[in-house]
Amino acid sequence: MIDQAQADKVLQEADLLHDSNEINQVLDKMASRLNDIYADKDPIVFCVMNGGIVLAGMLLPKLTFSFRFDYLHATRYREQVSGAELHWLKRNDIDINERNVLVIDDILDEGHTLAAIVEDLLKQHPADIKTAVLAEKKHDRSNGFKADITGLGLVDRYVFGMGMDYKGYLRHLDAIYAVKGL
Repeated sequence: MIDQAQADKVLQEADLLHDSNEINQVLDKMASRLNDIYADKDPIVFCVMNGGIVLAGMLLPKLTFSFRFDYLHATRYREQVSGAELHWLKRNDIDINERNVLVIDDILDEGHTLAAIVEDLLKQHPADIKTAVLAEKKHDRSNGFKADITGLGLVDRYVFGMGMDYKGYLRHLDAIYAVKGL
């Protein structure tokens, strides 16, 4: 575990990858696509906690269609820098049978977490499931899962901000940074 002083040091030394202006432009484009897709579909929108909370908080006000909202909480990282087995903290409370579903998450890295969430939701027989992520890492470790809507591509480094954390800290930032040396 680290403390606030260590997190502050990581931020001070970090490389800025995407500033808040660029993030806002990406969010506008994502919202435009989602508004086109869901204009008349009455979807259920899920935010994947904890990472998806910043993206959802900034993206949802830009959506022009009506929707029901809930959250899911499944994690592999548990404030660590590498993933492990998927651990469910909360599954959906809303019945999604024959409904259109949108799942919002912060990042698609190797794809294991989002693929498992989609697999779990498919067992509930939705009409359709789409996924939207702010960022996708570019590397060759992917399980092959692809998000339907991706805001931007990221280099293969340890990133934080916009919902992505560094050992539990720095998730709240409105830009994306990479840890120096990782």
